[in-house]
Amino acid sequence: MASIEIVIDLGKYKYIDLPLDKAIEFVDKAIEIYGETLDLSETSRYVKNFDEFYGYMRRKFKDFIAPPKSSREVVLGKTFIHKVKLYVHGSNEKRVLLVVDRRVPLDILKKILNDIGYDNVKVEKSLF
Repeated sequence: MASIEIVIDLGKYKYIDLPLDKAIEFVDKAIEIYGETLDLSETSRYVKNFDEFYGYMRRKFKDFIAPPKSSREVVLGKTFIHKVKLYVHGSNEKRVLLVVDRRVPLDILKKILNDIGYDNVKVEKSLF
């Protein structure tokens, strides 16, 4: 039984930290459930081409990449991903931190995580 934690910050953005293979599944499932948006398709490209975008982030000294968003989707509240962090944890474990937009319901995130194999989803509110 796999467990995962969703951290919600003061701005109500939701942080989900996943291994690379699960992040690919998460984004693909989000596109399937939520519908394809510009930010989700770009995030899919970032995650599937991890090595190239990780190298770009290191060269530019960036912690996060903010995928482009359609102004129409922003106004309609259809954006899903706010920003993405690609990093290597420990010796060689590739991980992805997804910062989900504040308007995405928690129920959708829980459903996506359940569908990709996380049975125990814990939600924690952060004070910073």
